[in-house]
Amino acid sequence: PFTPSNTARTGGTVFPVIKNLPPLFKSFPNDPSARRIGGYLMWMMVISTSLSSSMFVTGAAPNVLGLEFVSKIAGVQISWLQWFLSFLPVGIILLIVAPWLSYVLYKPEVTHSAEVAAWAGGELKNMGRLSRKEWTLIGLVLLSLGLWVFGGKIINATAVGLLAVSLMLALHVVPWKDITRYNSAWNTLVNLATLVVMANGLTRSGFIDWFANTMSTHLEGFSPDATVIVLVLVFYFAHYLFASLSAHTATMLPVILAVGKGIPGVPMEQLCILLVLSIGIMGCLTPYATGPGVIIYGCGYVKSRDYWRLGAIFGVIYIAMLLLVGWPILAMWN
Repeated sequence: PFTPSNTARTGGTVFPVIKNLPPLFKSFPNDPSARRIGGYLMWMMVISTSLSSSMFVTGAAPNVLGLEFVSKIAGVQISWLQWFLSFLPVGIILLIVAPWLSYVLYKPEVTHSAEVAAWAGGELKNMGRLSRKEWTLIGLVLLSLGLWVFGGKIINATAVGLLAVSLMLALHVVPWKDITRYNSAWNTLVNLATLVVMANGLTRSGFIDWFANTMSTHLEGFSPDATVIVLVLVFYFAHYLFASLSAHTATMLPVILAVGKGIPGVPMEQLCILLVLSIGIMGCLTPYATGPGVIIYGCGYVKSRDYWRLGAIFGVIYIAMLLLVGWPILAMWN
């Protein structure tokens, strides 16, 4: 929840650590030895990244974009805590089942070892104690998380992020030149702002209402629940056509929301929550589904056919769990 970018979280934090583990077991990329343990570890990163991206609003940048769309188009407000609690039952089950299923479907040759613990202990010893800047950063992270969870009525989630950055600068945790170097973060900020303004303009112009009325005629005869299932599945599996979660969200979510809004009886709050919760988990579908997938696939441990096979299996399991477990619990709470 502390890193609102799954690419930064996986590619910049987790991947550099995990990629050093396979060589300890003589498992190397683009080599028959990749299946010793490297392939399994890399696939575990894929499924864990997709789950963490859906678990928290701040788990991936498109989540925030999704919230803006459901607010502007459907008039539904979803808080940080409501998002987390809505996905929690599904998340707990999948966090237990997914590693076991990965072990069954993509079993590594190495299943027991003490090398990792020894290597990690040595690395921690070399790092030494936490510095003042690191303790300050921990405090700011906890402050931000607390405001995201409990301060929704007091301060906007975006303002929390800006507050954290301002305090990091004021307390000399990072210099301004380091912040300006992260081009991808600035690109995300500008692109998301542009997409939000565009969605708001489409709503005010009446295009969304017109499109909703046009498309809703094709779903006549469907019950409200069946309509929700169809719309969620269309939104989810359409990601096979996209190479970015943000692009998919910006393109497809307003359309799906428009259709749902135009059909009488559809529970819009439930539909909105299901749609935004599915954004992160669809990142496991293909090697190009999201930024972390490109990084992990590119390292050469997981073959293309294995990635597509596992992505299809886990993609179906993820969305099935969201609809069969998460939706009934969500409906009961509402």
